[in-house]
Amino acid sequence: MSSQRITIYVEGGSPGGLSSNCREGFRKFLEKAGFKGQMPKVVACGSRSEAYKRFKTAVSQSGGGDSPLLLVDSEEPIAVAPWLHVLQRVGDGWEQPPGAKDDHLHLMVQMMEAWFLADVPALKAYFGPKFQEGKLPKNNSIESISKDDIESSFTASVQDCPKKTYKKGRDSFEILGKIDPQLVAEKSRHAQRFLDHLKQLMEAGSHG
Repeated sequence: MSSQRITIYVEGGSPGGLSSNCREGFRKFLEKAGFKGQMPKVVACGSRSEAYKRFKTAVSQSGGGDSPLLLVDSEEPIAVAPWLHVLQRVGDGWEQPPGAKDDHLHLMVQMMEAWFLADVPALKAYFGPKFQEGKLPKNNSIESISKDDIESSFTASVQDCPKKTYKKGRDSFEILGKIDPQLVAEKSRHAQRFLDHLKQLMEAGSHG
């Protein structure tokens, strides 16, 4: 067992009882990524600003064995380092807290649903045979697809399915638990960075 106390403060999951759905979705995703038996703690924070606030508090209170991480949507294309991205982004203006390292911040580019586009078979299995994958963006570079394009394509692709609509919370965390992390990492360099960093923390802790 790792001696590292790894806590991931994530955007999403509340209100309305969705925090448990969020934690469960990330638990399944991380188990598939190879962390079963040494799982980090996932804290569902609701808004991205609340996630940053709770992460900042955790960093200020962390001890030697603590590794608080922040995982939020990038909201926009990333052209600079993650901390500079959230500092410069209108609506954020987040400064890197004292004690926080560069690899304490991880971004889902440009939103968590972009990860789903890496595993279309999982989407088809979830929504059923009437799911129209042809309505999804054709761009294989999932990080370059805008939030608006992702959201509109999900609306179009599920309109004939029994669920009729795609709903964050109801659907997002269930799908997160079903997709293949390896496929996501292959198509998202920031997802690869996140999983690689977790692995390094786990290995460092197990040898500590």
